[in-house]
Amino acid sequence: MPNVYIEPMPKGGGDIDHYVIEHADGRRDSGPYPTQAHAIAAAKAKGFHPLIARVRHTNKGLPDHWRSA
Repeated sequence: MPNVYIEPMPKGGGDIDHYVIEHADGRRDSGPYPTQAHAIAAAKAKGFHPLIARVRHTNKGLPDHWRSA
């Protein structure tokens, strides 16, 4: 089960208005989803292991920045 990242959008500040599912290489799988919970449920339904951010400014290469959903 590959990891995917539940990313808030838009990136770079401002108010979050939706979420997307991203792979480690930056490809977006699908979306947008209105809430983080909707994005997590969609990722699990597709057989992915969703990860959500622990910190505001994330780096996909640092596992400490992410936690399992």
